[in-house]
Amino acid sequence: MRNYRKFKDYHIEQLSDPEDAKIYLSVALEDYEKNEDTDAFLLAVRDVVEAQGGMSKLAERVRLTDEGLHQVLSENGNPQLNTMRKILHELGFKFSIEARENQLQAGN
Repeated sequence: MRNYRKFKDYHIEQLSDPEDAKIYLSVALEDYEKNEDTDAFLLAVRDVVEAQGGMSKLAERVRLTDEGLHQVLSENGNPQLNTMRKILHELGFKFSIEARENQLQAGN
């Protein structure tokens, strides 16, 4: 009989690769941009946090309590921009700005 791994375990293992994590977060952020799906973006951040050692380790690095970090990244979380910057920075990422397609040329 073949042993199967749980998808979640495989997914988290893949996200330990910084390039895979970057792609995953980028897609989640694009989805947020299109659909305002904050939950999906925060889930993506939580998955990358788990892949990089977990909430407790990150909470210590960003100087939040475990409970505070869980709350910020929860489905009902509404993190401030500065808090999200700290979290992404500690995960090895940063925010960036791009022009929307055809928006700068059209003057919009």
